Order: sequence, then C-alpha cells, then structure tokens
Amino acid sequence: MSVRALLASLLLFCSGTASTADVGVGSKNFTENYILAEIAAQLLEARGFDVQRRMGLNGTKIIYEALVNNSISVYPEYTGTITEVILRQPELRDLAEIRAALATLNLTLLDPLGFNNSYAIAIGEDFAARENITRISDLRGRDGLRVALPHEFLQRPDGWPGLTRHYGLSLPARGIEHSLAYNAMAESKIDVTAVYTTDGEIQRSGLRLLEDDLGYFPRYLAAFLANESMPPTAAEIIGSLSGRIDEARMQALNLRALDPSVTIAEVAASFLVSEGLIAEAAAKSSILPQLLRNTQRHLKLTVIALLLAILAGVGIAVSVHRHRGLSNAFLYVTGLLQTIPSIALLALMIPLVGVGQKPAIIALFLYSLLPIARSTITAMHAIPPTYRQVAAAMAMTRLQELRYVLLPLAMPHVLAGIRTAAVICIGTATLAAFIGAGGLGDPIVTGLALNDSSLILQGALPAAGLAILTELFFGAVERWLVVPHMRSNSQPH
Repeated sequence: MSVRALLASLLLFCSGTASTADVGVGSKNFTENYILAEIAAQLLEARGFDVQRRMGLNGTKIIYEALVNNSISVYPEYTGTITEVILRQPELRDLAEIRAALATLNLTLLDPLGFNNSYAIAIGEDFAARENITRISDLRGRDGLRVALPHEFLQRPDGWPGLTRHYGLSLPARGIEHSLAYNAMAESKIDVTAVYTTDGEIQRSGLRLLEDDLGYFPRYLAAFLANESMPPTAAEIIGSLSGRIDEARMQALNLRALDPSVTIAEVAASFLVSEGLIAEAAAKSSILPQLLRNTQRHLKLTVIALLLAILAGVGIAVSVHRHRGLSNAFLYVTGLLQTIPSIALLALMIPLVGVGQKPAIIALFLYSLLPIARSTITAMHAIPPTYRQVAAAMAMTRLQELRYVLLPLAMPHVLAGIRTAAVICIGTATLAAFIGAGGLGDPIVTGLALNDSSLILQGALPAAGLAILTELFFGAVERWLVVPHMRSNSQPH
C-alpha cells in the first residue's frame, strides 16, 4: 500500500460516524460517581434517549465547568460539595435554599437518591487500637503521623484546610490518588487518609473511621445536578431514582465494582434490573469493540492535532527562519507552552471551549509545536550558504528556492521533529480522558479509579503499540519523501 493510500485510510478510520446526543451524562473520577452516572445513562437509554457519556472528569471544578458550558447535561453531585465548592455558601443547609441558590445559575438539583456520602478521616484498625485513637481530635499533637489525602480533598475549602483549622491540627499532608490510598494504608506506607463513607473498600480494608466529634463535615446528600439543556422528560426519568439507594446499598454497589471481573456497566445494569426499572441487563460486551472505539478516538485526537501543528509549526518556522530574533521568539513561546503541565493545560481549555475533543485537540496542538518548529528552524539554519547562493545565481524566486532547495535539504530533520511530536501526542492524549475526550486514556482513568491493573493495561498497551506503529509509519514517509543518500541524516546520532 502506498503512503498516500495509507494516510487516506487512516483519516477515514479516524473520522468515524458522528451522532447527536440528546443528553450528556458526566461523572467524576471515582467509583461511586461512575456507578451513579452509568445508572442514569442506562436508564435514559432504556427510555429511548441517545446518551453521550463523559465519564471520569477530573474533579468538581472541571465537571462543573463542563455542566455550565453545556458540554454535559447532568452529573451526580453532593449537597455538601455544592454549598462549599460550587456556591461557596457553606451556611446553606436546607434543600430548598440550595435549590434556590442553584436556580440563579440556571441549574436544577433533582431529588436526593437516598444516601449521605460524607467525608471521613480513616486510620488502620490495628494502629487505632494501639494508639487509642477514636476521634479526629485525638490526632492533635501527633506530628509524626504520615498523612496522604485525595488531591481534591487536600485543596477544597471543606477538606483538609478547613479541617485542620477546625480541629487545630498541625499535621503535614501530601496528595494521593483516592483509590491508591487503600493500598498505601494496607501496606503501612501511610497512617491517615480521607475516605468517602460509602466506599466499598472500607468493608474489606480494616479501616476505622474516626468520629467527627466537633461536627466539621456537612451532610453530602447524593443527587443529580442538571442544567437547562436537560430535557424535562429526562429529568423525570432520572428523578425516578430518588430514594432508591441508601448508604448500605451504595456501599454494596461500590464494593461489587471493585471485582475485576465485573464492569461498572454490569453493576449499574444489575441495580436497574433489581429495581424493576429495566427489563433485563444487556449482554456483556467484549473488549474488542470498545478497544476499537477508544483507538479510533485516540487516533482522531492525535492526527488532527498533529496535522494542525505541522501546518502551523513548519509554516511559521519557514517564514521566520531568516530572522534570528523572530526565530528565537517563536521557539521561546513554543518552549514556554511545553512547561505547562499537561493536565493543567487541558483544564485551562475548559472555560474557553468546554470539555471533550476540542480542548484536547487544542492542547495537543500546542504541545506538538516545539519539536516541529525547533527541528525546522535548526534544519534551515544548518543549510550551507552556498546552496542559497547557487539558487540566487539561477535566478530562483524565494518560493522556488524554498521548494526546490531548502525544503528537500531540511526534510530529514523536519520529519524527525514531526515524528517526535507524534509520539508526544500519542502519550499526552491519554490524559485527555480526564476532560471527557475519550480515547485510550478512558480505560486508564477508570482503572486508576477502580485500582484495576487490567483496565489500565487496556489503554497503556495499545498506546504503546500506536507509538511503535508511528515509528514505522514515518519510516515509510521518509522513504517516500527523502532521497536515499540523505535518509541517514534523519537518524539520531
């Protein structure tokens, strides 16, 4: 197959088929939120709605931005989080008051699901018995304790900052992924962490939840938060879940989701069947269709971003390479973009363009500029002046000089930069799952939330395979575009 045919086939595969979703259902990146969002999604699909899932969005701020930007229509939230983080009115306690405050933001809080999922401070049972710790107040004066907390809890006002002030604690704390904290506790690598009171891991991890003896934590009633794009009939359907899940039921659902042989979709479906809300659960799907969908979306993100970066990076580099000042300024700006952490850049895109593929493509495009621009400008500067003099002697125009002399000589280095950018794109695109862009990052994010290594590998191994295929693809492109005696110049020394 020729390179042109291969490229055309790749673009066709990436384009896929688009469908218009009636309802966008989102979730945060922890087990319970996945389950609740999937329950709502399956219930809506059973009633005839087309649902777009945006699962695993990284934290309250990101998913809230997705809601207000209409990138999603609804997601599971908690009243304590709404008052403390979204509304910033911690004095609100009554449900009617919370709903009235949300109405000013054109948001609607549906009826609570029936359980309170508060934060709690947890320590190992053996450690608690040995040190006689039963209350949060008992942590005062124990400066040697190793504290690791979920990243959001470490920063949010109703989390660790407020708790330490309320209880007069002086313990230093570091961040840890929520699902990994249980393993760290089991291996005695940390002494104290924060958990959700309905976590399934609590039952099997031998943890003691410390008494909130000074009454710091508010109630966190679970309910779905919706915006104006939510169809009224869809809101009524999700409203039928109200009062059906108590604390014990939610903890049991969370615990079942920890079984590697059971998917979140199966947990959600079994709940809906048991409640008589759907007739029967769908047959368990194989990994291959989902793998193909994830790979297709991952390639789409990567290919679009890379093509845009090639056009902009090579185009601008060729335009400014004759001027040292402009060249250095362009490289400085693209280099500065590389210093922004990937997840931070993705998050910064959300207020501007929402969540999903668009912010992911923009972020990947920005990350791809530096290797392409640097290799192009370096290659142009490395061309001996003699070649330019020959072109001038032949009365070539600037465009002819660029086409017939400069670009052919620079091509090996330009391709090396594009190859590097492609590999960066493939790796960074896995993080796009945190903002609902999908791709091979989806199983990785879900696997991190569930502490499931098999799910993580479902994303990591194909991503590594794509990187290898990228090397082979650009090898074929090099054989097509570069004359044989110059190909070795494109290899790193």
